[in-house]
Amino acid sequence: MDTTDAQPPAGPAGVAPAAVPDVVDRLVEQWRQARPDLDPSALDVVGRVIVLAQHLERSVEGALERHKLTLGQFDILATLRRHGKKGGLSPTRLLESVLLSSGGMTARLDALAEAGYISRKPNPDDRRMVVIELTSKGRRVIDHATKTRFAEAEHSLPPLSATEMGTLTALLRRWLVQVAG
Repeated sequence: MDTTDAQPPAGPAGVAPAAVPDVVDRLVEQWRQARPDLDPSALDVVGRVIVLAQHLERSVEGALERHKLTLGQFDILATLRRHGKKGGLSPTRLLESVLLSSGGMTARLDALAEAGYISRKPNPDDRRMVVIELTSKGRRVIDHATKTRFAEAEHSLPPLSATEMGTLTALLRRWLVQVAG
């Protein structure tokens, strides 16, 4: 009997199990042994998302190193870039867009200003406020870094069919909407 096209038996929710156990499989099994009174099965998904996020963050940070940017700095510059040629956002609007603490935002803005990537200008509508803008150097850096970031993201995708990718995207979107509420 030829079994070259045979599929492994389906696991939970009709999903074929991995041929080789991963770190999460081992962790879940250890919890089953250590605490048989608890059900660790939610870690099958949540644990993998956490581990994947850690791997993806390291990959992004590595790709951005060639531009001398951290992921947090990239996020600020990219937010400004998406808002027009110069950006022109208040620190408060930036803070809402990148989800950093105000202390973290100030430190990042200081570093980006010192590098010559952004400038702080008085808000023409309220001189007590400032507007953060990309400098021409900042725009060049973020345009190059964005190409690198998009290529890194594409390289990081799993080898899934278009249908599988659409399903994964829809499920992750639904989950994110639920938790981001």
